[in-house]
Amino acid sequence: MASETLTLRVDAKTKKRLDRLAESSGRSRSYLAAEAIAEYLDSNEWQIRGIKAALESVDKDGTVAHEAVEAWLDSWGTEAELTPPKPKL
Repeated sequence: MASETLTLRVDAKTKKRLDRLAESSGRSRSYLAAEAIAEYLDSNEWQIRGIKAALESVDKDGTVAHEAVEAWLDSWGTEAELTPPKPKL
């Protein structure tokens, strides 16, 4: 994959940490920064996709009140076990 140049500013402490890690790992600062950015994007894109999917599910299927779920769970294993609560739009 072709690479492109990206310039960014970091504080002196972060740069020193990156320099030390680059030296101890035998990798370049650029390599480490690119890897860190890629991991950050993977993590955050995954999280945003999950949030959007959850919101779509709420819009489509509705929600169940916390108190209803709590009462249902508290009834487990009792003689008066409740049926699972139904979502409400």
